[in-house]
Amino acid sequence: MSFEKELEILRNAERSMIALRHASGVLIYDSETVAPEKSAEGRGRTLEYLGDLEYQLITGRELNDAIDTIQANSADLSEYEKREVELAAKQVRELSRIPKDEYLKNIVLQNEANQAWKKAKASGDFSIFEPYLEKEVEFTKKMAGWINPELSTYDALLNIYEEGIGQEFLDKFFADIKAGILPIIEKVKAVPQVDRTCIEKLCPADKQREFTKEICRLMGLDMKKLVLGEVEHPFTDGYNNSDIRLTTHYYEHDFTDNMFSILHEGGHSMYEMNCDDKYNFTIFQGGVSMGIHESQSRFYENIIGRSYAFTGVLLEAARKFFPEQLEGVTHDDFFKAVNRTEPSLIRIQADELTYALHIMVRYEIEKQLFEGDLKVHDAPKVWNDLYEEYLGIRPENDSVGILQDSHWSNEQFGYFPTYAVGSAYGAQYLHQMLQEKPDMWDDVAKGDLSFVTGWLKEHIQRHASYYKPDVLFENACGKFDAQYFIDYLNDKYTKVYDL
Repeated sequence: MSFEKELEILRNAERSMIALRHASGVLIYDSETVAPEKSAEGRGRTLEYLGDLEYQLITGRELNDAIDTIQANSADLSEYEKREVELAAKQVRELSRIPKDEYLKNIVLQNEANQAWKKAKASGDFSIFEPYLEKEVEFTKKMAGWINPELSTYDALLNIYEEGIGQEFLDKFFADIKAGILPIIEKVKAVPQVDRTCIEKLCPADKQREFTKEICRLMGLDMKKLVLGEVEHPFTDGYNNSDIRLTTHYYEHDFTDNMFSILHEGGHSMYEMNCDDKYNFTIFQGGVSMGIHESQSRFYENIIGRSYAFTGVLLEAARKFFPEQLEGVTHDDFFKAVNRTEPSLIRIQADELTYALHIMVRYEIEKQLFEGDLKVHDAPKVWNDLYEEYLGIRPENDSVGILQDSHWSNEQFGYFPTYAVGSAYGAQYLHQMLQEKPDMWDDVAKGDLSFVTGWLKEHIQRHASYYKPDVLFENACGKFDAQYFIDYLNDKYTKVYDL
């Protein structure tokens, strides 16, 4: 049976949807990087209009009828077409369940909330952001019930970012990780602390900008497909595999902050760039989930970027731009300095060992916001209490506490756990890579990442969103096991601290 007409309707809708999201994405990128401070209202109206067009397209009768016809005769479809219509039907089903007026009103709310978050963070005044966050939590609770009523509110949100993963999985995962890393932390406390002063030197932002391009070159990123922006909170967005927007932030007294930010965001960029051309402008375009996406960014940032092999490469590259600051700094000094572990307040600057504790704080608060009775007004105190409980330190203000991340201003509730899960995915990738190429680190020490990037491209990146995340991961390296991550951390910090 032929579905040429129905498939044409579906694919035209896919192209239109991608174009609308491209336009909205560029506007949002612009708002974070170069837009005038007072441009928010006009941008909000444009985003609302684009959202209206997308809503009409996805919930329209023509597309729905085409999908219904195709699904009714699914036995005649190829595997590609089955997956294509499965994803399309999911998007149609979920968006159709959200009332149009609520959907459009929320687009405007997010735009306003993000501006309020920026002001609140700059002043350390949570009360500026609080009313917006209250509205966002209220809407998100309703949205979760609309799009996935068979799941609990928070499980529905978690599934947006990593399909198939819910609280049952995460409760066990975090319990295992906590039980694995706490003994390592205790061992570290019993020995002398690593000296980090060798990298805490004044490094002008203009020189760091030049160094940023060198890091991208070392990673093998195609700079003709990439643009660099500067923001308060670094992020990456991709609109197809030839249009990637990478951002960073420069701290002049710690050039390694930007260095690892670029390695992290560069990992996201690499994923988007290496998606097969055939998926451009289709429903499969881009990474499949945030857990898989964060596995790429955290892999380049930490497993490669903080490895003994690659820190030597990074040190020699950095000397070209900061010769006076790095005079006399040895490879061992540098390796240990960038892997120093200690309790800290800022998640994106946290070391690998304590990083998961930062995610656990956010996970517990999100559970209480969406499954418990925590009020937004009380969230800063709960945040501070959890930091004191988990990390032994208490934020002195909300700028370094609950306001430090931009995610909640964009209603990305359920996103944070993917950072920890993605980190653990990466350790299992590493195990598989070393099984296939035991001398991998020899190449990395020479600045040759061809095997690493080639493996990730072949097993993960080129597939875009074609496979579900669990299938993609298991095809690459078998059933997930958090013990690989615990073993990796134990091995690394044994070397860093000579345990």
